[in-house]
Amino acid sequence: MIMDKPLAIRSGRFIDPAQNIDQISDLLVIEGKVHEIGPSLEIPEYSDEFDASGLIVSPGFIDVHCHLREPGQEHKETIQTATQAAAAGGFTTLCAMPNTEPVMDNQSVVDFVTKKSKEVGCVRVLPIGSVTTGSEGNYLTDMNELADAGVVGFSDDGNPVWNANIMRQAMSYATGLGLPIINHCETPELSDNGTMNEGWISNRLGLKGVPNAAEDSMVARDIAISRLTGGHVHVAHISTKESLELVREAKSRGTKITCEVTPHHLTLTDNYVMGLNNDQSSFGALSKNAYNTYAKVNPPLRSKTDMEALREGLIDGTIDFVATDHAPHSVVDKNCTFDEAAFGISVLETALGSLLSLFHENLITMPCLIEKLTSSPANFLQKKLGTLTVASPADITIFDPNMEWTVEATSLASKGKNTPLTGATLKGKVVATYFGGQRVH
Repeated sequence: MIMDKPLAIRSGRFIDPAQNIDQISDLLVIEGKVHEIGPSLEIPEYSDEFDASGLIVSPGFIDVHCHLREPGQEHKETIQTATQAAAAGGFTTLCAMPNTEPVMDNQSVVDFVTKKSKEVGCVRVLPIGSVTTGSEGNYLTDMNELADAGVVGFSDDGNPVWNANIMRQAMSYATGLGLPIINHCETPELSDNGTMNEGWISNRLGLKGVPNAAEDSMVARDIAISRLTGGHVHVAHISTKESLELVREAKSRGTKITCEVTPHHLTLTDNYVMGLNNDQSSFGALSKNAYNTYAKVNPPLRSKTDMEALREGLIDGTIDFVATDHAPHSVVDKNCTFDEAAFGISVLETALGSLLSLFHENLITMPCLIEKLTSSPANFLQKKLGTLTVASPADITIFDPNMEWTVEATSLASKGKNTPLTGATLKGKVVATYFGGQRVH
């Protein structure tokens, strides 16, 4: 049997928040596991070496909210292309949301995703099962069966669990399984088929808006049900200042609640629908870039006030971690009218560059940012991942925080070219990604 050569990563700035490590160091990987970490290690002569001088070396990033589209929507993305995009973005673990066709509401579909990811994927894929059959909100799935199949949580994804009694039952069952309910917090009667954030821009464009209250009211309801059942509710892609305040207050009272935020809700506002950047305003003739379908996402890009509140929440710990909500779509899904366009942004490959803008603006420290991508999501998943401790899987991301690059949608590894950042210059890029000690990017 031929054994893999040891891997030595030398002279990088190693940041591992789980171990409180932030130092220039070396790392030795043997047989896919972290063997030793420290300055000036003795490296076997026959090792493969990577000179990480001037670069940051961290545990592989973990994405708790990602759409892989397979099975059923392979024209948008496949497990193979999604994991390639993940590796390019520094992610070594993806949690697959259940809105596939068919929905991941039974063991056979979960088994398919798990098996296929091991066959063609280049990073780890962990499935999330649906809360209700078909994600239609009417009847609970066999949650025990899904847990036995290996799901790491339950969600109806883009469909909120709108029936409060169903949510009560779901939280009660999930509590016994030790797994969270991940809810898309949106009150349908308030969002009422809106397509973007409700505000002056939606009025200017004549588009139906979604008020902040559509999210806030569902968050408040889920907090109450969590207190009733003792269940763990996780707020997916939080987007409003008011929701954040509700979560902060609930945490202070001991409610079992966590939440995530996306890179786009931290860095983009509803100005992008107008074809403007965060700081521009337009009261005159509409830009030719108005009605930007690539900025259509659910929950919608919000106001600058909301964005700034989310940044504060990430830094003070109210927001537990960053998740991409990577939602790849085909060209025809976006090259249409704004009302007809699909919700979603392709994020995996632009996530780090977007998030590093917060670091370059001196809003967040590098260790804090890396924690939100590694140890914090690992703790949420109750997995021994997101760290470079000895004997842990050698999932490693190496990136240059100062490398500038221009986003070109056609160059993305993902099938989803639907990013509003095409043509933008980002500062910070992944140089190499290792999964289980094997270089996958």
